[in-house]
Amino acid sequence: MRRLPTIALAISAAIPGAFAQAAAPTDKDDKPVMLRQPASTDTLPSIDPNRFGDKPADEAFGAFQRGLYLTALNLALPRAEKGDAAAQVLAAEIYARGLGVPINQTEAARWYGRAADLGVIEAQFRYGAMLLQGKYVPRDKAKAEKLMKAAAEAGNRMAQFNYGQLMMVNHPGEAGLDEAFPWFLKAAQAKLADGEYAVSQIYANGTLKIPRDDKKAREFLERAAKQNYDTAQLDLATWYIEGRGGPRDYKAGFRWMHRAAMTGNVAAQARLARLYRDGIGTEGDFIEAAAWYIIARRAGLAAYDLDSFMDGLAEDQIKQAMTRANNLR
Repeated sequence: MRRLPTIALAISAAIPGAFAQAAAPTDKDDKPVMLRQPASTDTLPSIDPNRFGDKPADEAFGAFQRGLYLTALNLALPRAEKGDAAAQVLAAEIYARGLGVPINQTEAARWYGRAADLGVIEAQFRYGAMLLQGKYVPRDKAKAEKLMKAAAEAGNRMAQFNYGQLMMVNHPGEAGLDEAFPWFLKAAQAKLADGEYAVSQIYANGTLKIPRDDKKAREFLERAAKQNYDTAQLDLATWYIEGRGGPRDYKAGFRWMHRAAMTGNVAAQARLARLYRDGIGTEGDFIEAAAWYIIARRAGLAAYDLDSFMDGLAEDQIKQAMTRANNLR
């Protein structure tokens, strides 16, 4: 369990970004996470009526589905003012995304808050996140936790993951990991990549109550990796090469490392350079190795062993590697 403090920090450090992202809907049923970056409002997810509580079977929802967002808002607002929870969430989503109107997170928060009071799960999660962030509404941690827990208990996978992170904040150290684990597991079982990765890290290190289990850790790493979670891809590649949690498989390790490197993961790019240099899981290729290290170095990563490798290359090889690196960008 020697890596446990690092793992706890890695998971909990993501919280500010997580709640910032939660304030604005994202595509493909949202991504928290270890919630990555604030989402673009350029595209919409496939419409899931559950996001709006009881589906508003009226012109407002129909207009929203057809991309007539301003019309949808104008139709939804009168119903929202009268206490229609579905219309309130619809209005909140339009304001949060800036669909047909300028982005207005303050108005979005107002409508999410009213819908949350009426028990709409999606609104509970989003308003809870806004209360934690404290940017568009006054910060209220107690109310935020109550709403987040309600949404998590109702099955919202993003709320489950974020509530797990809250448990880590409230209970530092291994105790927090033990409190968070059931919520991360629920999110993982709902196929949230962030939850899958968090579970893998807890199994990989163990806690006071949860025995270390490399086999399970590798299984959850692979699940997250298959959802294009690049850090999971990097870890899984390393585990395949080391034979941790299952059979050693150099070729599979190389494939996952290459996939992570192609997403822009700088650590994976440097490790991929070493695999090419040493011919692990692939044919050795000094030009390819140098090219990937050039890419990683441009991103700010420096490694003594790879610098030494580069120093040993001929000038023509360096030129070829530079050309290859430019083509890989």
